[in-house]
Amino acid sequence: MRRLFPVTDETVTRSPEAEAGHDWSLAELAAAYAYPELGPGPTSPEVWLRANMVSTLDGAAQHDGRSHPISTATDMRIFGTLRALADVVIAGAETVRQEGYRPARVRDEFAQAREAAGQGPVPAIAVITASLDLDFSLPLYTSPLVPTLILTGAAAAPDRIAAAEKAGARVVIAGDGAGVDPARAVRALAELGHTRLLTEGGPRLLGQLVAAGVLDELCLTLSPMLTAGSAQRIAGGPSVAVPSRFVLDSLLEEDGFLFSRYRRH
Repeated sequence: MRRLFPVTDETVTRSPEAEAGHDWSLAELAAAYAYPELGPGPTSPEVWLRANMVSTLDGAAQHDGRSHPISTATDMRIFGTLRALADVVIAGAETVRQEGYRPARVRDEFAQAREAAGQGPVPAIAVITASLDLDFSLPLYTSPLVPTLILTGAAAAPDRIAAAEKAGARVVIAGDGAGVDPARAVRALAELGHTRLLTEGGPRLLGQLVAAGVLDELCLTLSPMLTAGSAQRIAGGPSVAVPSRFVLDSLLEEDGFLFSRYRRH
């Protein structure tokens, strides 16, 4: 069963085909997950950072270290749609290693929309790392359609910065020490023209973004699975002084999986 529960006037209307049990079209998903209007106006945000995560019923963000076992085909369609809408995809170094990140690929279905929005053919991948302990011989760094970005701190080892740049990556300093300051990272990406931001975690990075108060939206898939064990939650790290309140924009359901979209209150 596939259903959409409207929460605001901005949610997508179900088509007769989808109500009959067919897959949501990419156009429907793109409408359901469209970024807000961005710009310099007094009521429009200039940059928007959304996260896309998946969690089991008992709060596990991974199983055996990866998110794929708790995902579903529709979740992956939404994953691809969110990437196709973004200017840049941000991920922590550990997630890049564990999930085997590769360069973003061209999606013909979104090519016209990206061109109309003034975007490049694919989103850039931005890796958050303090140590730059990355394998720069991988295709993510040597053969992306647009250069991979490495966000690090000013105290990063010069030889690792040189290795990243030699491989073809672009290094962006977004912190005064060894690590990255989340708010500065968002500003640095915006200064490069990347205003529609998407982060795919992992939990430690998402926790840092939440703590810094820079997360505008959370797209969360709730998987109808129980894993027990000691897997991480979707966000880790120290707690915030006052819990951040978000409001529900839309909710999709398929075979017990819930695909929710929350925005900052």
